[in-house]
Amino acid sequence: MKNQLDFKSLAIGFLSAALLIMGFSFKDSSPGQGGRFQTEVGVNGVIVLDTESGAYIINTNMANVGWRKGDFETTHKVSKDNLGK
Repeated sequence: MKNQLDFKSLAIGFLSAALLIMGFSFKDSSPGQGGRFQTEVGVNGVIVLDTESGAYIINTNMANVGWRKGDFETTHKVSKDNLGK
């Protein structure tokens, strides 16, 4: 039995392999770098942010008695401009 490769079969094989490699190389586009909730701890306290809804809880008292919750949309509506304009 004689096997021959023509140009059309070779091109289809290479394109199929390239498509398969590209399909496996894409990463899941989940938001954030690690999950839905992000925590930041600083000198002035702790904030836990829900990156999907914009809700947060914040504690500026390290004795765990001052937890407050809010969301960025409401905070933006009632806050003043920091630029002084």
